[in-house]
Amino acid sequence: MSERLHTRGSRSRTETDEKESEQTDETLSCPECGGNVINDEEHGESVCADCGLVVEADSVDRGPEWRAFDSREKDEKSRVGAPTTNTMHDKGLSTNIDWRDKDAYGRSLGARQRQKMQRLRKWNERFRTRDSKERNLKQALGEIDRMASAQGLPDNVRETASVIYRRALDEDLLPGRSIEGVSTSCVYAAARMAGVPRSLDEIADVSRVEKAEIARTYRYVVRELKLEVKPADPEQYVPRFASDLELSEESEMRAKSLLRNAKEKGVHSGKSPVGLAAAAVYAAALLTNEKTTQAAVSEVADISEVTIRNRYHELLEAEDGLVA
Repeated sequence: MSERLHTRGSRSRTETDEKESEQTDETLSCPECGGNVINDEEHGESVCADCGLVVEADSVDRGPEWRAFDSREKDEKSRVGAPTTNTMHDKGLSTNIDWRDKDAYGRSLGARQRQKMQRLRKWNERFRTRDSKERNLKQALGEIDRMASAQGLPDNVRETASVIYRRALDEDLLPGRSIEGVSTSCVYAAARMAGVPRSLDEIADVSRVEKAEIARTYRYVVRELKLEVKPADPEQYVPRFASDLELSEESEMRAKSLLRNAKEKGVHSGKSPVGLAAAAVYAAALLTNEKTTQAAVSEVADISEVTIRNRYHELLEAEDGLVA
């Protein structure tokens, strides 16, 4: 009897779930014109994007019940912590004791309380890194954050680099290699995977290890972890170079056109993507009558003027209708 009731109950729950999913599917399309329905969270309505029909009104606001008009007020009123992140060795789940010796009302602590808080901070720091693996991870993730900040890389690159390093640590790839070398190679790989590549020279400038060690460790990590890192596309460097040189959007588009034509002709094969991008930016600036010099491009791209001149002539020879 109980089994039959349980079966009936599970069957009714399944039917209810199916009805709810059918209702959800129906609300995704407009009942009048069949267009897409979008949620207007500001007004609490579901509106058809095509005909403007209000499909649902007075929806539940799942945000906070308070309002804030600046970031400081938002931080003061928020009652939740930061989300978990791979860029911290404990993923941000541990407790931090503030360095300011003040209570909840902003009043200074007494001498005995200050000594007590100092001891608590010391033991809290020891418990956060209890073994050598966590100390290794803390040092490496600090290096990743430092180098990413120096190169102006976005947060998603830092997250990816941290995940790559964690995988390398879990698969025991670090013995015989320096923490700085592996963390630098993780940043280099993550930047290329995210489509915001940095040249090996640029990464070496902010690293504490030599360029040769970075390249060697990078190849090892990519091979052992089977990372899918595509070859760097010269076009990905163009926006950054053009921005640093304060060139127009027309020059940027012209440089990308030169590079696409060069790839069709096979000129890019065996050439440094950074050198090709720098030469394309220089050539595009001349073709659009914008003032720039080989020395300025060389400083921005961190390559020699000789390389720029050589690639410049090759790009123009590959361009139809242009003579070097």
